[in-house]
Amino acid sequence: MNTMTSDLIGYTAASCTTISFLPQVIKALRDRDTQSLSLGMYFIFTAGACLWCVYGYLRHEPVIVIANSITASFCLLILIVKMRNDVFRRQVK
Repeated sequence: MNTMTSDLIGYTAASCTTISFLPQVIKALRDRDTQSLSLGMYFIFTAGACLWCVYGYLRHEPVIVIANSITASFCLLILIVKMRNDVFRRQVK
């Protein structure tokens, strides 16, 4: 497989996996309903996306760095809203 084809596949895959978080981010920010989301899952996933960024940087692979930077940002937004909502829910009880 030539480099151009593999790059196209990589960018397409990165776009799909990154964009897949956008509906959840929009819903969490709009509705402020994060009760059913797992705090642990988003914490681990965000850490994993950050580690993928480091890996991509070390391997000089911009597609890995860019896609996972965006994904980590989306997940971090959800994580912040989730933690804020959980703290607020505990204070109300």
